[in-house]
Amino acid sequence: MENTGDPPDADRSPGRGRLKAAWALVVLAPLSAEVTFSGVGMPLLWVILPLLVPMYGAGVLLIRELVARAGAGWPGLLVMGAAYELVEDGIGLQALTSPNLYNAAEWGPRVLGFNTTYWESQLGYHMVFSVLVPVVLTDLLFPRFAGRPLLRRGGLIGAGVAAVAGVALLRLLIAGVEDPGYQVPLPVLAGLLLAVAALAVIALRIVPRMGRGRPGTVPPTETGPARAPGLVAACLLPGAAVLVFLGLLVPPGHPPTGPAVGGGWVVAAMAGAAAVAAAAAWRIATWTRTAGFTHRHRVAVIGGALVGHTLFVVLSALVFEEGTGAVFPAAVGTAVMAATAAALIWLARHPRHLRHRAEAA
Repeated sequence: MENTGDPPDADRSPGRGRLKAAWALVVLAPLSAEVTFSGVGMPLLWVILPLLVPMYGAGVLLIRELVARAGAGWPGLLVMGAAYELVEDGIGLQALTSPNLYNAAEWGPRVLGFNTTYWESQLGYHMVFSVLVPVVLTDLLFPRFAGRPLLRRGGLIGAGVAAVAGVALLRLLIAGVEDPGYQVPLPVLAGLLLAVAALAVIALRIVPRMGRGRPGTVPPTETGPARAPGLVAACLLPGAAVLVFLGLLVPPGHPPTGPAVGGGWVVAAMAGAAAVAAAAAWRIATWTRTAGFTHRHRVAVIGGALVGHTLFVVLSALVFEEGTGAVFPAAVGTAVMAATAAALIWLARHPRHLRHRAEAA
């Protein structure tokens, strides 16, 4: 593991500790993005989960490493999350432009060959649950490494190779099986690659120069006159925002049929979902700058979002599925939410993280 210029006594076993943090992120990324969401409603997900680990685990680890080395902080993470979404859904799964996969073309307006409602839903989802949540959780679990590189150059290259292999697996074994007749047009593919490159330049070059990033990937805590919210409020706001965002955009069913909001209201639903996401993001960012916003508040925010996205699957099944179709999502979803809450309560109370709160900030 690479030492980033810290004093020799800053970590007595830097290699071992950083490797543990890296592997924790590899595990947390698919858990946050897929197991606690798609795995609740689709038992098949548990079978294909190994195919998703390279894209999620290695891909998000690569993003975190690049952002940490650039000093782009959590704003850089969010921009790289947008790039991640284009790679996964646009190049790997090809669902951004496919007229067939996931019935995404039926979710809302199809503009210039792009499934715009599906795009909006996945953009917000991947920025938060595929990238930001697992990275922040890793920083809370290993606060002394927050915002610091975890890999040497060889590890960074290995993560990149694994991420590319993950994209290929999505294309060949998921999109190739479920949507075998579709191939993203070459001009669109070129445009997606250019967009990913542009987002990477913004995240890794422009954001640090603007002074908006900082070494830590956990949003900063600053002393100010305002007071931090209560832990219940810190949990409920992101949970409610996630439920509304997904409810306005994601149709029920597997595969889903759309749009979630019928008739001509789908455009209004898209605007409403964007407004809810922006308002929640602004409110949470404001909270992080108030006096007394601790790691427990961060855990509460993450917990609310995670429980909210699992609860969405459970509620969708209970409302729209008939007969025994809701039994599996309700049972599995309840277990997942209970396990999520228990794990995060432990994280909030563990004394080691209280001692390292300042380093995690």
